[in-house]
Order: sequence, then C-alpha cells, then structure tokens
Amino acid sequence: MASKVLDQFLQEHLADLKSKGLYNVIDPLQSANGPMITIAGKELINLSSNNYLGLATDPRLIEAAVEATKKYGVGAGAVRTINGTLELHVKLEEKLAEFKQTEAAIAYQSGFNCNMAAISAVMDKDDAILSDELNHASIIDGCRLSKAQIIRFNHSDIDDLRAKAKEAKESGRYKKIMVITDGVFSMDGDVAKLPEIVEVAEEFDLITYVDDAHGSGVMGKGAGTVKHFGLSDKIDFQIGTLSKAIGVVGGYVAGKKDLIDWLKVRSRPFLFSTALTPADVAAATKAIDILMSSTDLHDRLWNNGNYLKKGLKELGFNIGESETPITPCMIGDESQTQEFSKRLYEEGVYAKAIVFPTVPKGTGRVRNMPTAAHTKEMLDRALNIYEKVGKEMGILS
Repeated sequence: MASKVLDQFLQEHLADLKSKGLYNVIDPLQSANGPMITIAGKELINLSSNNYLGLATDPRLIEAAVEATKKYGVGAGAVRTINGTLELHVKLEEKLAEFKQTEAAIAYQSGFNCNMAAISAVMDKDDAILSDELNHASIIDGCRLSKAQIIRFNHSDIDDLRAKAKEAKESGRYKKIMVITDGVFSMDGDVAKLPEIVEVAEEFDLITYVDDAHGSGVMGKGAGTVKHFGLSDKIDFQIGTLSKAIGVVGGYVAGKKDLIDWLKVRSRPFLFSTALTPADVAAATKAIDILMSSTDLHDRLWNNGNYLKKGLKELGFNIGESETPITPCMIGDESQTQEFSKRLYEEGVYAKAIVFPTVPKGTGRVRNMPTAAHTKEMLDRALNIYEKVGKEMGILS
C-alpha cells in the first residue's frame, strides 16, 4: 500500500506550486530541437533552446555519430577506469585541451556531473569556497557535496568578494580557499568580471574556478569567456558542457595535467558512472573541430542575438543587462510571466517562462535564445508576435 504521508505531501505541494504560477509543464517535441520545432502538431519559432550554434542537427555531427556507432556500438560498456575508455575519449580530451588552451582535459557525462565531480575532488571540510550568489544550481550542489564552508558574495561585486576573501584568509581557519563563478550567467546573459576576480585570487592565493557552460562556443570567438579575457593561464579550473553550443551531451574540465590526473583517480562521477557513448564523443569532437576551424557559426549567433535584442528593446521590453545573445524579457510577477509565455505559444513562439526557484522571486522572465540557425524572417515574425502579445497584456503601451 502506498504511503499516505507521501501522497499528502505531493498533493499539497503540487497544488501550492500550481496556485503560485511556479509549476513547470514539460512539452515533448515531435521534431528535432532546431530553430523551428513541432509541439502537439503545432509549428513554433524556437527561442528556448541552448543549441546556440545549431550544431545539434548539423549533418556533419550526425554523420560522425553514425560512423562511431557502427564501429564502437551504442554504449561504452563500462566506467572509464575499467575498460570504458575508448580511443575516441582520448581524442576528444586532447581536442578539448587544445581548444581551451590548457595542458589537459577530462570529459564527463554531463555539465552537472562536472561540478559535482571537480569541486568535491579538491575541496573538503577544512576549506572554504567563495561563490557568486547567482551561480548555477550544479555549482551550489557541488559546493555542498564538498562539505567546504560556502561563503556567498554579492553577484559580480568585486568589493564584496575582496572583503570576504580577506576575512576568510586572515581567519586562518581554512587550508584552501576557492573562488567559483559562472563565466556567462545563463538567466541574465551577463558576463563575470574575470580580470578583477583573478586580481583578488592572486592577492589572497585563491584557487580559481570558472563554469563556462554558456560561454564555450559563444565568447572568445568560441573558445570561451576565459579566452575572451586572455586568462587561460590564470584560471585553475575551466568547466564546460558539450550539450549547449557544442550541440551534443556531456561536460568537461580543462586545466593543468596534474589536476586532470587527480580528477581521474578521485572524482566520483568519472569513477562510478559509465562513460559517454561513442556517438556522443565522436559528434562532440567533430563540433570542436568545426569551432576551431571557423568563426562563421559564432558570428551568425551574435548577429542574430544583437538583432533580436535591438528589436525587443525598440518595442519597449525590458531586456535586462545581457552582454551575450541570451535575451531575457523581464516581466516580474510569476503568474503574468507564465501567461505571457502561454500567449506567445498560442501565437507561434516557443519561449519558456523562467520563474522561482530558477531565478529569485519577483524576477520572472521569458528567456529568449536566438541561435546561429535562425533566419531574419523567423526573428521578425517573433518580434511581431511579441509586440502583439505585449500590447494585449498591457506590458507594452
């Protein structure tokens, strides 16, 4: 017999989320996740994908995945440390190190796994972590898993970071202190102040850790936020995903060879989770090759991002302080945000409402992600729909 306590808990809390506009409905796609998608038989302009460069449907990646599957099978068959490391994994990691300008790299099954793996493999209960208050949930969970003292600093506030770093260092309580930040903050599109963070790190001998999930392929002509600022030799941990701009699935850590060697023997997702599939590894390697050989997709992404931002701003929408193609339309109230997203959907635009707990309460927004694969015609249609719905709902005058 099912637990009555569990049933009551679930019913009460689900009803509470729905009443507050915080319940997220998942819409299955009937098509590939491209610039246009099909949901429930309806074709929509897709502005919710992290497929920044359109590589998830690129024929070159599909061909690489198919060939790898034919040769190596559909699964790696084991964890990396037993016999799940294929020659393909080694090639990918060598390519990633070259791409990120580091001595070595290690691939994981997801970007979330990277943060769970890397932080807890190096930091422990005798250490402290200075973490930006808007860092991604996977960073927060990785910090918790490490059992280190977590010291949050105000978002991109270098004075607050310096003060807290000084206090932590002078307390004498910690063996090691790390500073962690996203490279690009995924919900607002702003960029971390990495040069200033590095200055603080050098002043107080902090370990530096940048999660560049939304910067790789986007910033620094594709090589990421660290490269954008010319700091490849100053950042200890560069984290990235293979599932956003790269278009596949997985994640990686890039850094010094000794660090990567340590992660191979001490990071639990590497030790206890089956390796990435041959298809994923081959496709991701092909994507890195494409990014290293041409900036065409990167440039198209930025052109489309700037075009959409300009159009939304001219219509009168509040698009926040984004410095990247990520374009939030700030609404505020959670229920109104959900309704706005629903009306966009009805008119032909798929742009998901982002509300608490993904963002702070009262800062609901519709997050738009133009990609390299969108055409100007698609973006113009989207802007026309935004204008219509915005005026209907009183968001625009």
